[in-house]
Amino acid sequence: MKTSIISLLGSTLDAHGAHGKDRWNAWRPNVALAMQEDLHFDEFHLLYQSQFKSLADSVIRDIKTASPDTEVIPEIMEFDDPWDFGEVYGKLYDYALSRRFDREERDWYVHITTGSHVAQICLFLLNESHHLPGKLVQTSPSGRGPQRTSGPRGTYRVIDLELSRYDALARRFETERRDDITSLKGGIETRNAAFNALIETVERVAIRSRDPILLTGPTGAGKSQLARRVYELRKAKGLLQGAFVDVNCATLRGDQATSALFGHRKGAYTGAAADRPGLLKAADGGLLFLDEIGELGADEQAMLLRAIEEKRFLPLGSDKETESDFQLICGTNRDLGTDVAAGRFREDLLARIDLWSFRLPGLAERREDIEPNLDYELENWNARTGKRISFNKEARTRFLAWALDPATPWRGNFREFNACLTRLATLADGGRIAVGDVEAEIARAAAVPGGGRSGGAAKGSGNSGGSGSSGGSEGSGNSGSAGGGSADSLAGLLGEGYEDKFDRFDLAQLREVVEACRESRTAAEAGKRLFAVSRLAKKTANDSDRLAKYLAKFGLSFKAVATAGAD
Repeated sequence: MKTSIISLLGSTLDAHGAHGKDRWNAWRPNVALAMQEDLHFDEFHLLYQSQFKSLADSVIRDIKTASPDTEVIPEIMEFDDPWDFGEVYGKLYDYALSRRFDREERDWYVHITTGSHVAQICLFLLNESHHLPGKLVQTSPSGRGPQRTSGPRGTYRVIDLELSRYDALARRFETERRDDITSLKGGIETRNAAFNALIETVERVAIRSRDPILLTGPTGAGKSQLARRVYELRKAKGLLQGAFVDVNCATLRGDQATSALFGHRKGAYTGAAADRPGLLKAADGGLLFLDEIGELGADEQAMLLRAIEEKRFLPLGSDKETESDFQLICGTNRDLGTDVAAGRFREDLLARIDLWSFRLPGLAERREDIEPNLDYELENWNARTGKRISFNKEARTRFLAWALDPATPWRGNFREFNACLTRLATLADGGRIAVGDVEAEIARAAAVPGGGRSGGAAKGSGNSGGSGSSGGSEGSGNSGSAGGGSADSLAGLLGEGYEDKFDRFDLAQLREVVEACRESRTAAEAGKRLFAVSRLAKKTANDSDRLAKYLAKFGLSFKAVATAGAD
């Protein structure tokens, strides 16, 4: 098979003694290639600028002298600035596209020693992308020291990017990527194939794209944790330098929402006693995570869209725009497409944040990952408390049998799972979780409406605290159709026979809460009604979160209660 090489004329290195009598004692890269005894080229494509034609002619003559069987093909390639990456890459790219490389009939080589460093980099990139075919060749003087001119032939090295000898380098890149993926999973060796494939895609997007990411899935599936891990990965790679700013949009309403996100000027509204930069400004150079983005009001949605597209916005009460270059991740457990159809969410905003969309599955969809998460959560608890807690063998077997049972719903997902293990670890005596502890937890879960069957656990646990009390889960309640605030309204939510499961005191309180929810447009509004007095004593009122935690004791959510009360 014939061989061909593509090389640039070296206006400095190839000029060493080019016209002198002693030129055959000087190392000249292109001439040296023709002098190699074990490397012969049938064709030598020499690319040069017209201003160096005299040098090119001299080099061509000497190549033919050193290797008479080599056909030298001179080709003019002009560079206005050989150090301009865009120009050099563009010219070489056009050259590659304009040539027909008979790869089946010839072995091709690309010489990456001559030309500017920019040109050498461009040749490497075009070879790696297969625009320029074949193997790379590096040449160098054979001597040592600053002169390195002990012989005209010098040495050469062939680099084949496809050769298995470079597998070690490839393995290093793959190991680094595996480490990145592991960091996105929090160090947990997850077993669910679909989830692992999803995280691998997230890893590629996190490193290669600055565009917004939309994380969907049920409450408690881990959207906030994944967003923070994406931030940590990007920061470790030097892709951002700013802060991670985490915002729960469900807690933002009215002027306070606009002020919290976009900032305000002193006197913008009653109570605005000083300037406030806003959370978008706090995320400048970093990553902004907007959880429950579907809860944003129409005005905030419009302002956010402009902030994403133009990187600037107008703080409340200001006539001067503020700039912020942030990366964005959004989270929601709602169907934003349905919200767009209903007029509750802007279609153009959804189109802007939905370029990369990933649905995180709930725990019930990833039962293979329950056991590795069990070990992970226990290690976290041990590290956090400084205590050492573990399961005995029988207790671990019993817990896993219950946790893996399809009848155990895990509606609160990983929040519920974490709360469950926290209770077990806290109540364990002597640093060991026993079967009795597990049975009590199973009975507790079974006592909660919709909490799943006990799996043979002991009866009589009167604890009405719900699984998932760390925040509650959307849609976990039964959306029965009983109306109003009557006693029967609870049957639609809690199921028949509910009066035998809860104290009358608790049910009376719950009826008041249900009535407030059905008279309110949002969870935050209902919370303000229910906690009107106690909220004044708090530095930061989080009414919707308090309401969610209360409803979670009964396996309910604001959405389930409000929907059940609709006509």
